[in-house]
Amino acid sequence: MTDAEWDQVKASMPVPAWLEGRGGRPEAYCHREMVDAVRYVVDNGAKWRATPVDLPAPRKVYDFFRRWSRHGYVRELYQRLRRLQREREGRVAEPGAGIMDAQSVDGSETCPTATRGIDGNKRRDGRKRRILTDTGGLLLEVTVTPANVHDSVAAPELIDAFMAEPGRLLKLVWADTAYQGPALADAFATHGVRVEVVKRPDGTRELVVLARRWAVERTLGWLSRTRRLNRDHERRPERS
Repeated sequence: MTDAEWDQVKASMPVPAWLEGRGGRPEAYCHREMVDAVRYVVDNGAKWRATPVDLPAPRKVYDFFRRWSRHGYVRELYQRLRRLQREREGRVAEPGAGIMDAQSVDGSETCPTATRGIDGNKRRDGRKRRILTDTGGLLLEVTVTPANVHDSVAAPELIDAFMAEPGRLLKLVWADTAYQGPALADAFATHGVRVEVVKRPDGTRELVVLARRWAVERTLGWLSRTRRLNRDHERRPERS
């Protein structure tokens, strides 16, 4: 992480309880080194125990990530950075429209049978990531299900997770033809959100750039660039 990147991350990081005198054990390692180590694991696809020796001890890095994830600090950090980026682009911090899609990935032998399934359409045996992005492709929400769960069944959980936090302004979601049906529409309507399906032109088989949907497809491409996300190795879906 460059000094300029760290300045932005540091300013947006949530403050642990022990730094505010609210109890808890002080952390022994620099937060910048910890964030660098977590980024290394995700980007290179390495095991936690395979981090370089110039980074903090692997067990300490994993405990840091686990603890911050459990308390919602990782999510809070990302949400702050996402709002900051939108404001820099001249947009309001919270989006009024978004795009939804899913990505199936194979699961390794460490992925339990109870939390995986077979996506017959994509021929993947593992899990499926459900993502919601803003119109620029910035990630808003993620949920993980077995790959055999249909998109229309999993979509209400995704929108529920995003709308559960106060201050949300989402009113419209674009999606593909898998996100249809009265049950899904009713689930979205409880939050005041409307689903608009973007279809491919009739009779087309070649690659076509679809309005709005291209942004979420690009985000899925960004995720695929990190080696650890090309295959699901996690025993627990919430860490996928």
